[in-house]
Amino acid sequence: MYRAIIHALVVCCFITHAHAAMPKSQLWLAQEGENGFSVQPLTDTDAYHNQPLITEKGVYYTKEVLADGQSQTDLFLYRFDDKSHTNLTNTPESEYSPTIFPHQKGISTVVVEQSGEQRLWFYPEDKSQPPSRIFEHIKPVGYHAWGRNEDVILFILGEPHSLQFTNLSGHLPKVVAKDIGRSLAYNAIRDIYSFTYSVNGQQWFATYSSATGGVKKHFRLPNRVRDYTWFDDSNLAYAIDNKIFIRNIAAPKSVKLWRNLQDYCDTDITRLSYYNGVLAFVCER
Repeated sequence: MYRAIIHALVVCCFITHAHAAMPKSQLWLAQEGENGFSVQPLTDTDAYHNQPLITEKGVYYTKEVLADGQSQTDLFLYRFDDKSHTNLTNTPESEYSPTIFPHQKGISTVVVEQSGEQRLWFYPEDKSQPPSRIFEHIKPVGYHAWGRNEDVILFILGEPHSLQFTNLSGHLPKVVAKDIGRSLAYNAIRDIYSFTYSVNGQQWFATYSSATGGVKKHFRLPNRVRDYTWFDDSNLAYAIDNKIFIRNIAAPKSVKLWRNLQDYCDTDITRLSYYNGVLAFVCER
């Protein structure tokens, strides 16, 4: 059965709609090179391509697949070395939010199980090993980000959605914030987790330190912003319409236009992932 995503708001709200069509979206790569700034499509426009995670190896992403007239999502990897696209999961269930699993070779992902429950799973790189649940009791999970040691933050669906902190044991998750947005990340240099959340109707960019146990509000974000990516330990980027802006958390009043990508995306850029000079972004179709 198909689990659709209301991705324009909070993509983790996987609502079941049999036979419904998923919104079309396309993945692109942008980077500075010897011949200047280049932008090229990574996928076509005929299906839902979303949630990119760019790494040294390539770009992990979520893609709509059709089977027996029904729609679901699997996780794919585009490899830089041979420009191939590989289906990593290929299951009857829908998988979302591919994330590098730091404790074994493979990826962690949100799986919409046959029961409808959303849990965090591990898919090993070694295909002779079966996938396995990471947490039995923590649900429903929408997004996650791994930190140092065995720490992890989780987007837990609810009224309102909450940000929870725990470790690989899953012992007594701590509620860090409520009414949060979908974009979670870990800044390894600063050893902080980043997220967005709403305070009195205004969206804030904030960080959580597991060392101090405190949350720090850095600056207000335009309410249209739903996603961001770290450029380095101090600068983050987000999109408004089809333009990418950069902001430094130490000087948040200065907002700089990085690139206007209207020549490549004439609608909205809804997702971003940056690594080692290369930006992967999603253009809504």
